[in-house]
Amino acid sequence: MSISVASSLRAVGLGSSDAAIKVYVANRPPLDEYLHLDEVRAMRDGEIKQIADLTGNHWRKIFNVYAKFVWALKMDALAKSGYQSWQQYRDEHLLQSGSGKELLFSPPDFNQTSGDVLHIIMGKGYAAALNLPPLIWLNELFAINEDQRIIVCPYFDYRQLSNARIDYLVATIHKYFPGVY
Repeated sequence: MSISVASSLRAVGLGSSDAAIKVYVANRPPLDEYLHLDEVRAMRDGEIKQIADLTGNHWRKIFNVYAKFVWALKMDALAKSGYQSWQQYRDEHLLQSGSGKELLFSPPDFNQTSGDVLHIIMGKGYAAALNLPPLIWLNELFAINEDQRIIVCPYFDYRQLSNARIDYLVATIHKYFPGVY
């Protein structure tokens, strides 16, 4: 089954309206608030912990890996901003207003974003279900489309997007999409 890439549909997810990095996931936290969400909204203080506490390890891993990825991408800038660890960054800033990051439950809409936005599709299976522009596979796990600023990477899980693979993702961003931070 193929999911059409959105065309002028409303984006749905969590994060900041100034997002330079948009991560797309095929599912949502299984809680009424998120199942019925119909817009992108900034997360509140403590919300990541609340979701993890109510839904279990799956969503905890997604938020942890997202924070570890952003920390690896811009550790120096985050440290200068006063964050001492990826955990502190996750708890105090990830997907909140002004974070520059989004986690989207809706398919990508490349017509609704500026040229500086990086689109990260979480999971090869989800990417295959989307009707994405042509991709160049860098290896069996990572693909890119430079024109549309797309990266397909493993699902945000410790085993699938391990620390070594996070480093590869960061290196890929630096190589093909410099200036995205």
